[in-house]
Amino acid sequence: MTLLITIAKRSREGEEGLKVSEISRFMGLTPPTVTQLINSLEAKQMVERLPDANDRRVVRIRLTEQGGIITRRAKEHMNASLNKLVGYLGEAESDQLAELLLKVHRFVEDNPPPNLDRLQMNGDENRD
Repeated sequence: MTLLITIAKRSREGEEGLKVSEISRFMGLTPPTVTQLINSLEAKQMVERLPDANDRRVVRIRLTEQGGIITRRAKEHMNASLNKLVGYLGEAESDQLAELLLKVHRFVEDNPPPNLDRLQMNGDENRD
């Protein structure tokens, strides 16, 4: 679902989808991982691959009509769930939660995880 939402959010009107490298950068995943996710969604007819209009070597990924419907439904469900949560917590606790989540977001932005694919092995990996 995250990939569908990323494609929907990052695609602009009139654009013919996103490149795998763009999706990879937005999601913080390697291009091979993104390609596997795209293959799975393509098999479910939620995304499609299109040749780039300016560069035939480039493939763009965009939502199909079905992918757009699923994405919109997921967003509606998420919004309804958030509204229920706000109703459950009340205004004061909802504001407090929002402030805490913003702090968490800032922390994560300022302290990104290492790119595990690029970490060098030091020989201690198999020790307990």
